[in-house]
Amino acid sequence: MTYKEFQEYVGAKCLYETIYSDSDGREILIIRMLDAYALMNRMPKHWVALTVHDQNDCLVSADPCECLADPESHQLMEDVEAKLKEKNT
Repeated sequence: MTYKEFQEYVGAKCLYETIYSDSDGREILIIRMLDAYALMNRMPKHWVALTVHDQNDCLVSADPCECLADPESHQLMEDVEAKLKEKNT
């Protein structure tokens, strides 16, 4: 979510909040604590990719004969990770 999208979301969905600019021109948001908590839980989570070691562990647990030395197995892991990232962002 971009900052602009966040501003629009707060303006549209948060009915009891106040946004004002301070004397230095910074935007200040006054929000109920419960609303801030709910907003935070709806924001996208930071994506953490699998390491090569993690990928290898997954391949070995699925089939002990597989390893990342096999280019097709490595490509499969990258494709799965790309799809997961797409769905989680």
